[in-house]
Amino acid sequence: MVPVPLSRLQPSRTDEIEDWPYLDEAVLLRTRSRRVCMTCHWFRHHGGVNCIPVLTCQLHQGLIAHGEHLTSRCQGWTDDQVRQKGWAPEVA
Repeated sequence: MVPVPLSRLQPSRTDEIEDWPYLDEAVLLRTRSRRVCMTCHWFRHHGGVNCIPVLTCQLHQGLIAHGEHLTSRCQGWTDDQVRQKGWAPEVA
């Protein structure tokens, strides 16, 4: 199997999170439902420089502007695994 080189146009998981690009309206859609970035399985927050939270989408490997995580989602929104399967389904 030949390794495929990563494109520099696409961020990779080896890049520092702070170097990821911000997601724009081409990816994020406005919504008025509970299906927002903050409730998505792919949403994460990290402690950034000076402990300022950095909001990220692991699916798109991009940053989410503060406030956008409450009013936007993308086409890849997925319900959190805890809500889908219950708490710690692997021990059931």
